[in-house]
Amino acid sequence: MQYLSTRGLAPEVGFSEVLTNGLAPDGGLYVPTSWPQVEPPNSSKYAKRAAQIMQPFVGEDISPEVFLALCEDAYGNFRHADVAPLVQLAPEHYLLELFHGPTLAFKDIALQLVGKLFDYVLAKRDERVLLIGATSGDTGSAAIEAVKNCKNVDIVILYPNNRPTEIQRRQMTTVVAKNVHTIAIDGTFDDCQDLVKAMFNDSKFRQTHKLSAVNSINWARIMAQTVYYFTAIETLSRQEVMGDVSFSVPTGNFGNVHAGWIARQMGAPIHHLIVGSNSNDVLTRFFESRVMATSPVVQTLSPSMDIQISSNFERFLFEMNDRQGGLTAEQLQRFRATGVLSVEGDQFDTWVAPVFRGHRCDDEQTIATMRRIYEETEMLIDPHTAVAISATEACSEPEIPTITLATAHPSKFPDAVLRATGIHPPLPEHLLDLYDREEHVTNLPNDLASIQAFVASCR
Repeated sequence: MQYLSTRGLAPEVGFSEVLTNGLAPDGGLYVPTSWPQVEPPNSSKYAKRAAQIMQPFVGEDISPEVFLALCEDAYGNFRHADVAPLVQLAPEHYLLELFHGPTLAFKDIALQLVGKLFDYVLAKRDERVLLIGATSGDTGSAAIEAVKNCKNVDIVILYPNNRPTEIQRRQMTTVVAKNVHTIAIDGTFDDCQDLVKAMFNDSKFRQTHKLSAVNSINWARIMAQTVYYFTAIETLSRQEVMGDVSFSVPTGNFGNVHAGWIARQMGAPIHHLIVGSNSNDVLTRFFESRVMATSPVVQTLSPSMDIQISSNFERFLFEMNDRQGGLTAEQLQRFRATGVLSVEGDQFDTWVAPVFRGHRCDDEQTIATMRRIYEETEMLIDPHTAVAISATEACSEPEIPTITLATAHPSKFPDAVLRATGIHPPLPEHLLDLYDREEHVTNLPNDLASIQAFVASCR
């Protein structure tokens, strides 16, 4: 399997280069040259199924035996034996619980594997990289947890000061490891994301400090997220629920739902992909108007979705443009300059309308959904999952089963859960002392030179 850039000016490379480079040299995102078709399952075990689904993307860079061992290692420390169990919420409505990893968020499912992949590939090369990531809350802690024991990786995570919940912040800032560094930025998540991209686009700085990406701009993240779309459908089929299935995904950066689109390209019988947005509804507005127009970021109860620039949309735009990298680069340049991106009607009708649905859910609706689900089922859900459930209820179709992605454990958002239900969700046992741990964080302005100076000091 070879990979090309969404901006069309970088040479094709193999999986190992895609993993360690993160971003293509021309500033684009890597995508495979073709979409493999997934074979029928040879195991119901998550790690074995994951290895089977992803092996075509890895190709000859990692042998099937080694890749299976890496998958088994990555998913061996999840709190549920199924890794991503499926729970029925109502007739034709299911929750896919993606929060049983070490940091209680869906990011663990990809990043636990990505950490193993980095260490394996870099050890073979006798190299060391510096991972740079921006986070609105969950990616940072999941990435840190994944690489804190890696011998060949340093990591710097940028997050918007005072935006993540206290638990999200402490999961990042209380990790004691020489290779882990956290920066609180005076700005939004989009500011953090822009700083990361600026460092990658500074080719001299990038090469000098051997930067690599840990956000979902790294293809390996998206690759690993395709797996649970297949395993969820296969679980339903074992329960004799057959036919097409829709998925409802709480989405800000378009990575998780784009993984669902890729699974559909690979043969998964997915009917619709429902995008749940909070008040930062740039994606929902695009699905309604064919125009993506940014507006100021609004702070909400679902901070991981407080985003106006969805980085992974670039991969989908590339597909909409029939993989014309030059056209994609021109559109993105105009989008950066004007804050507006529009697509042709035939593009929208071909690529978007048949697959995607969008729904927005403000904080008041989020709280109401959390409260109602608890009253009806005694189940506590986090606000991101509540947004997706609201989207399911608005957009699902009769006789088409819908799987809502439950992306975070309710204890990561205790204030919102308490406000909705009157119950303070307890932390799992391995995090009971989280509030007693000392924090280690550096506060910096939204200034590229300051960030680069700090990053340079981490090598």
